[in-house]
Amino acid sequence: SAKVVLAFGLLIFYHVGMLYVSWGFHIKSEHRLTWLEPVMLVLNPWRLSLLFLVSGVASRFMLGKYRLAAFARARSVRLLIPLIFGMLVIVPPQSYLQIVESLGYPAGFADYYLHDYLAFSAQFCPNPCIVQPTWNHLWFVLYLWVYTMALAGVLYVWPAAAEWIGERLTAVHAGPWLLVLPCLLFAAWRLFLSPIFPSTHALFGDWYDHADYATAFLIGFLLAREGGIWRDLERQRWTALTLAAAFFAAFVLVYAGLLPRSPMLRWFAGSVYGCYQWLAMAAVLGFARRHLTADGPVRRYLTDAIFPYYIVHQTAIIVIAHALQGSGLPVGSEAAIVISGTALTCLVTYEIARRIAWLRPLFGLRMEPRSVGGIAQQQPA
Repeated sequence: SAKVVLAFGLLIFYHVGMLYVSWGFHIKSEHRLTWLEPVMLVLNPWRLSLLFLVSGVASRFMLGKYRLAAFARARSVRLLIPLIFGMLVIVPPQSYLQIVESLGYPAGFADYYLHDYLAFSAQFCPNPCIVQPTWNHLWFVLYLWVYTMALAGVLYVWPAAAEWIGERLTAVHAGPWLLVLPCLLFAAWRLFLSPIFPSTHALFGDWYDHADYATAFLIGFLLAREGGIWRDLERQRWTALTLAAAFFAAFVLVYAGLLPRSPMLRWFAGSVYGCYQWLAMAAVLGFARRHLTADGPVRRYLTDAIFPYYIVHQTAIIVIAHALQGSGLPVGSEAAIVISGTALTCLVTYEIARRIAWLRPLFGLRMEPRSVGGIAQQQPA
């Protein structure tokens, strides 16, 4: 659970950073922070893969508590209800403000919502071409549901698959191979799929992303109960970190255009990127196992709160950043207001949602335990 909190926490800060770098985002600040790009490049190759990996681990432990059908039902309730609610209620302000900023859209939000957002077609083409309604940052929730259902289908046909494959993977990944073999897999996806299928988060045709994220999800799922693997990751954490730093340095050299372009460079760049992805994840997991094992009230609170925080955070960032435009604030003050305002929005939303029974499933929270005959019955959601 500490790993989940850490992975989501990184993501929220990353999305604030997107306001200030040259990369495309729904809206942009007037300020540009050139020094922030290399910092965000440290996270960029592996932040989402790590999220899917820890989701795979969580799914495996959840499957230990439920029968397969109940597991599939519980995951569907937990993921699809917030996805649909998010697409209808949470995401529309993001799309509206993007259209206002990029095209000077004149009408109010209610007009936009009824006539454009609910049009169920591509709008405002050619730039930006948005298929509406959209899921924006909630694509993660949809992809996670798809991988979970595919996994449930395999386990339905072959119930012993997880144990059988997990044991063999553990045997294959003994010692240094733990850092080498997944690295080769991520590099292969980067080399062979990424040039043909650039990342879209549109579900269909997004084959590089699917290969990348489904691989991470499966690694987490299959190795979740293999204690030896996690001990190895902890033991090799410094090696993983050192190698990750070396691969990152090579990646930055390529990214900065300091090496002459050639077909060989493309192979080098793809291999370096894929290996950096895995080595960074291995280092984070190794250090997390070493230093983030203590349980406590803060960790328990954040474990429950992090999914509602994730659902709300990007809309909060975009609404607050838009409200601050033209304020003339220096970049430090603006970023501090965006971060603290987003944190406060997430906190207040969670505190309200967790107290109101019908709001809980909309924000991905379990239904409250019911007391039956004096015994608390945990509902499978």
